Amino acid sequence: MKTIGIIGGMSWESSAEYYRIINETVKARLGGYHNAQSLMFTVNFHDIETRQMSGAWDEMGTMMADAASRLQAGGADCVVLATNTMHKLTAHIEAAIEIPFIHIADATAERVQATGIQHIGLLGTRFTMEDDFYAGRLRENFGLDVIMPDDNGRKIVHDVIYDELVLGTVNEPSRRQYIEIIGQMAAQGAEGVILGCT
Repeated sequence: MKTIGIIGGMSWESSAEYYRIINETVKARLGGYHNAQSLMFTVNFHDIETRQMSGAWDEMGTMMADAASRLQAGGADCVVLATNTMHKLTAHIEAAIEIPFIHIADATAERVQATGIQHIGLLGTRFTMEDDFYAGRLRENFGLDVIMPDDNGRKIVHDVIYDELVLGTVNEPSRRQYIEIIGQMAAQGAEGVILGCT
C-alpha cells in the first residue's frame, strides 16, 4: 500500500473530514480492518489566515513547500493538499518535492466529467472564486464552463467560510443563503455545484 502525504490544518475541521473520507473509502474498497496508510503535516491555520488576509502568498508558498518536503522525507509516496484555496501555491509545492502532487481541481474535474455535467458552479473562498488558479484549470484542462456567484454572493460565501465553517460552526441562516446562491447559479446554467472549501 502506498502512503498518502496530507498537508492539513487549513482548517483542521476540514482536514478531519479529508482524513475520515480517505479512510472510509479505503475500508469500503478493501474491506475488513483496512484503512489508508498516511502521514499528515498540520500547519497552524492562524499563521495561514493572517498571511492570506495580508496577501503574503510567497511566505505561504514557502510554508507549503516545507510541509510537502517533510511529508516526502517521512516516506509519503504522493502529496495532497487538504484545502482548495492553497492550491494557488501548487507551483511552490511541486518545485519542492519529487513525488507526485495530486491537484484537487483535477480530481474534482474528473468526477464532474463522469456525471456528464458541462456547466458547473463553484463556491469557495474569494481567493478560489476570484483568482484563476482553480476555475482556470477546470476550463483550460477539462473544458468545463465554470459559473461563479455575483459580487454579493461571493462575499457571503467567503464570510461564512472564515467566520463560521473554519471554526466548526454551521448556522441554518447561512445554509439557506448558500442554497439561494446555488439557485442563482442554477438559473445561470449551472447543472451542479463544487463546494470548493470547508
